[in-house]
Amino acid sequence: MDFISWGYLGLFLVTFLAATILPFSSEVVVIAFLMAGFNALSVCLIASVGNSIGSIANYEIGRLGNPSWFKKFGVKEAKLNAWQLKVKQYGHWMGLVAWIPFIGDVISLALGYFRAKRYQSYLWMSVGKFLRYGVLVLSFSFFK
Repeated sequence: MDFISWGYLGLFLVTFLAATILPFSSEVVVIAFLMAGFNALSVCLIASVGNSIGSIANYEIGRLGNPSWFKKFGVKEAKLNAWQLKVKQYGHWMGLVAWIPFIGDVISLALGYFRAKRYQSYLWMSVGKFLRYGVLVLSFSFFK
């Protein structure tokens, strides 16, 4: 699918979906938008908002979580206990690293499932996403 032809809506959709449990990297798409000549600040902001809303959706899915769901996906109780300890130790601050590919989805789900502070989690997930895309866009602009 050619998301670039969809313009900024395509960018928003890709970055939103990349933050959910769908395994693909939005960074490649962001670079493609920049290479296509889209405004760097707009790309950074729209990607940050789309990806942040995707992580917020993960948080809320985690909050709705049912322990039987984890068993269906083969998640062991020891793994759940380890994540619970991490969330207890770091709380909503873990949201700052929810941008890390693959593990970031798990972090946002765990924050919701183990009831980390909702709005602080939203804030720190969003800050981390904005910083990630900001560095990506600045790096692209610098090396262009």
